[in-house]
Amino acid sequence: MLVKHKSNWGLRFGVAALSLALVGAASMPLPAAPEKSTLNPGRTQAQSATYIARLLSDYHYARPRINDELSAKIHEQYFKMLDGSKSYLLASDVSRFDRYRTTFDDALISGDLSVPYEIYQIFQQRWAERYDYAIELLKTEMKFDVDDQYYFDRENSPWAKDSKELNELWRQRVKNDALNLKLADKAWPEIQTLLTKRYEVAKRRMTQLNSEDVFSTFMNAVTSSIDPHASYFSPPQAENFNIEMRLSLEGIGAVLQSDDVYTKVVSLVEMGPADKSKQIKPEDKIIAVGQDSGEMVDVIGWRLDDVVKLIRGKAGTIVKLEVVPNTAGVDGASKTISIVREKVKLEDEAAKSKLLTINSHGKDVKVGVITVPKFYIDFDARMRGDKNYVSVSRDVKRLLNEFNNQSVDAVVLDLRNNGGGALDEAASMTGLFVKGGPVVQEKNQFGQVSVITSPESEPVWTGPLAVLVNGQSASASEILAAALQDYGRAIILGETTFGKGTVQTIADLNRYRDRASETMGALKYTVQKFYRINGGSTQHRGVTPDLTFPSLFDHAEYGESSLDNAMPWDFTMATRYTASNELQRWIPQLGAISDKRINNNMEFQYIKSDIAEYNARKDDKSISLKLEDRKADRERVKATALERENARRALRGEAPLKALPEERDNKNDQDVYLDESAKILGDLIWLKAGAPLVASEDTRANTRKSN
Repeated sequence: MLVKHKSNWGLRFGVAALSLALVGAASMPLPAAPEKSTLNPGRTQAQSATYIARLLSDYHYARPRINDELSAKIHEQYFKMLDGSKSYLLASDVSRFDRYRTTFDDALISGDLSVPYEIYQIFQQRWAERYDYAIELLKTEMKFDVDDQYYFDRENSPWAKDSKELNELWRQRVKNDALNLKLADKAWPEIQTLLTKRYEVAKRRMTQLNSEDVFSTFMNAVTSSIDPHASYFSPPQAENFNIEMRLSLEGIGAVLQSDDVYTKVVSLVEMGPADKSKQIKPEDKIIAVGQDSGEMVDVIGWRLDDVVKLIRGKAGTIVKLEVVPNTAGVDGASKTISIVREKVKLEDEAAKSKLLTINSHGKDVKVGVITVPKFYIDFDARMRGDKNYVSVSRDVKRLLNEFNNQSVDAVVLDLRNNGGGALDEAASMTGLFVKGGPVVQEKNQFGQVSVITSPESEPVWTGPLAVLVNGQSASASEILAAALQDYGRAIILGETTFGKGTVQTIADLNRYRDRASETMGALKYTVQKFYRINGGSTQHRGVTPDLTFPSLFDHAEYGESSLDNAMPWDFTMATRYTASNELQRWIPQLGAISDKRINNNMEFQYIKSDIAEYNARKDDKSISLKLEDRKADRERVKATALERENARRALRGEAPLKALPEERDNKNDQDVYLDESAKILGDLIWLKAGAPLVASEDTRANTRKSN
């Protein structure tokens, strides 16, 4: 994500490059509040709303009109943010406020927020009613030996017409919660106690909300109705954001958010404790937390900041997490993991290198790999004139010079999971591989286009180059990959990238307040779009690799194009640059050779099998509530995992396992994507040396596409 801050820094920056906190809130963390509070808007919220309306209409890239059309989108988005699963509100609750569908624009301009707050109070009431009903259901022991279904996917379902219909939905939901505990070998009395406590916590969480929490929810409905990357930061969020820019903290290196009653992992800090453990991944849910040898504490229904407090701790101490992997689906088979807390620093996310030696067509080839987790820079040091300031382009330049001294044959630049950062650094890094020239174009809200060029006069690495990307490569990563692709300098490998082609800035609302005693939040909004040097945009479409690998990532489901109100793809005039077409002639041959290798690779076949199973089940909207069905499903998953692990062990000459250990040893895990990237570079060297071409009928039609 690219962000420009309204300050004297004069730098383009991304949230990913600034977020050093080990556990942070990605969306609307709920600050501590009294047990009871009156949910009414105050003067500060009213003024903030009018300031936000003006900033969005005057300075957002899209120059949105604050009118009835936008009001209708805000109305829809607000209810979606409150009750996206349609599990709390009734159809009558929603229809009751239909008459206000075209008045939210007036509310923003005037600062009269009474209707959004009234809607929230109704939601608060329904929340309490649902959990009261859930607790009542637990008074009777549930049976899991009859055919029954839990219909969990209600996104496209209509609102429940009455309480009876909601009761049935919640009967299924509570029974599913109970069944998950039953599958974890809990007896009914313990299930009853655990779930009652969990639901009481969820009820209490709603009573702890204050006026700023409601305002934050509504204003994020406003901003997301315009652009998914625009957002409102409450005063505590804004302060946390500033702290994250200044400090390193101690913990596990994970960004979390509250998702209904669950705490969900949004992303992991590259090379942070959680990332290095290989035991937890984005989209996983944390349902319990424990300290070293202490008891696990159920955190379902907890406020996000309270969960964060349990996870944070001194470096060197152990935190235990009970996690429901995203891959487990709604079935929710959990696992308990242990992570040693560390201090998460900028250095932990620095570019790193390693050497791979592969045998390519009978010859040893040395491939240098540079992993770039983010586009970072010590902007304070640069502003002070420190000649030794840290930046990713400087680090990569140093690593490339080391490769030159080691007579490396080819280089893989690994940008997987790199969410962006400093745009200037992406431009500087491009110049390490091509002679100085244009890298990316920027367009502001007035249609003015500027070209950012590389400051490097001569490239540092001139040998074979591949860039490895995936669906989480975004923003500045896409700029670098697109530039190297447009110049014809590198083979782009992997998955279609995320597709974020916009730049944001952050405005501190306190600059506009008329009372120093009031504390306001901040607004992040889009101010520019960026374009490839060939004129296309990475917005929505991302960067399409020259050669794609099998992957579970579905760009349409998880990329920019899947987000509500994402800005559209468009194009501008191409800028002048000199491209090489030499690589393009080898792409079909490289694809054919790679395909044959992938088709004979056991790990890639496992990936393809997982893709097929996912595609077969992704449209399922229900799951069995029968114990024997769920056990059989889990046993099938375990059996598949054991079979695969034993196949890997057989290749290493190791004895088979009778059962999988609770925590896997990941040291022997193979990075098949990186290995295949290195082999493709070996193929390129072989082909360019005069090897016979592969038969044309074997080549795959997977060549570069303009974006």
